[in-house]
Amino acid sequence: MQLGLLGGSFDPPHIGHLIIAQDAMDALALDHLLVIPAARQPLKGNEQTPPEHRLAMVRACFDGVPRVEVDPVEIARGGLSYMVDTVEDVRRRWPVAQLHLLVGSDVVPTLPRWKDPQRLLGMVRLVVLHRDTGGAPPLEQEIHGAQTVRWLSTRRVDVSSTEIRARVRDGRSLKGFVPESVATYIASTGLYHENSRTADRADS
Repeated sequence: MQLGLLGGSFDPPHIGHLIIAQDAMDALALDHLLVIPAARQPLKGNEQTPPEHRLAMVRACFDGVPRVEVDPVEIARGGLSYMVDTVEDVRRRWPVAQLHLLVGSDVVPTLPRWKDPQRLLGMVRLVVLHRDTGGAPPLEQEIHGAQTVRWLSTRRVDVSSTEIRARVRDGRSLKGFVPESVATYIASTGLYHENSRTADRADS
């Protein structure tokens, strides 16, 4: 079984996440993809949207997408979310699956700061997602501790969670940026408005 893992803060999830997920499932011939919202990202600030809101938005975003399951394992565990702990949990549930950990190319320089990165990279096939800009692909550099690394080109989608939060604060439409279900959830809860406790964080 080929099982993909896509983690992140998803604050909020957007159309780019959907496209990345579909591109990865197609290119890697994944049987299943777990989308895993973090309870709290260790390398980000303390002001993060409460996990229950982000989990609800991720479920709304990926609802009905074939072969995708939203996994609340990190939120259920609570505290800081470490991918090595998550992978060990997934391995217990799917002991014979080949695990593909999907990360953005911007994340690669931070890998040495992750919890027990060598143990983590020894348990998964690392898949580095980079945007297809029409130019030459990046050099497939060796990443210390990784058993295998695949650099996967994905379509360029100039949408970020930071921009979406700014659009909400400015009262601009989210049409085309997030699925309608996510836009409805944001509107109904008042997330990301000027009086929200959510701080503006640079993420994707």
